[in-house]
Amino acid sequence: MEIQTSSMGLVARVAHLSKYYGSGAQRVTALDDVSIGIRRGEFTAIMGPSGSGKSTLMHVMAGLDSASEGSAWLGDDEITHLRDRELTRLRRRRIGFVFQAFNLVPTLDVRGNLRLPFELGGRGPNREERDRIDALVAGLGLTDRVGHRPHELSGGQQQRVAIARALATQPDIIFADEPTGALDSRTGREVLRLLRSAVIGSGQSIAMVTHDPVAASHADRILFLADGRIVADHRAMSAERISEMMLSLEAVSA
Repeated sequence: MEIQTSSMGLVARVAHLSKYYGSGAQRVTALDDVSIGIRRGEFTAIMGPSGSGKSTLMHVMAGLDSASEGSAWLGDDEITHLRDRELTRLRRRRIGFVFQAFNLVPTLDVRGNLRLPFELGGRGPNREERDRIDALVAGLGLTDRVGHRPHELSGGQQQRVAIARALATQPDIIFADEPTGALDSRTGREVLRLLRSAVIGSGQSIAMVTHDPVAASHADRILFLADGRIVADHRAMSAERISEMMLSLEAVSA
């Protein structure tokens, strides 16, 4: 009997995953036989030089892109061959997303954006979920901003709303794609502390793609990719050590 993803202590995993674009002589290999899992209650950073496959790996694990070969699971559910409608339903229920571009709905105020994941699922938040939203709003310092629309907020405030929205449904895992990329260094550190506190405070699982060694230094685990393969898997590292790893990978890839 195959060992289940959950029995491994994982929230998501891929096995022998390859991803190609194009065909024949024009084929580009984005991922090459990758097998890796994201551990429950852990903050994982995914790093690598430009073109290493880190964003592609996240997109396949999140069901935003399909595998050319191999398999992907969210919990114990294999998602490799799910139809778009099934994937959309699964993502709404079990995955949270935080992107560099915030992806807030400009016509909705903060509270409307926080309610959106529930309403996309065909219902409003129940009492317990409303209480959770209120606690997130207060904890993230947004209480006096709930009636504001995104254009009335700073970049840091918008990213805090995006994090609160990702946490509101208590997803199995949050995928964060360069969440500090559009922020200044001080605001970026604040956002990373919020993500870190979600791991410590509620056992949240986070997988973050980043090119920033300082951002990655907040993680419990750091996966390094190069040329579509996992080339290193480390526990927490300092920003300086991460920079050294990245420089060596970029030198090899150059």
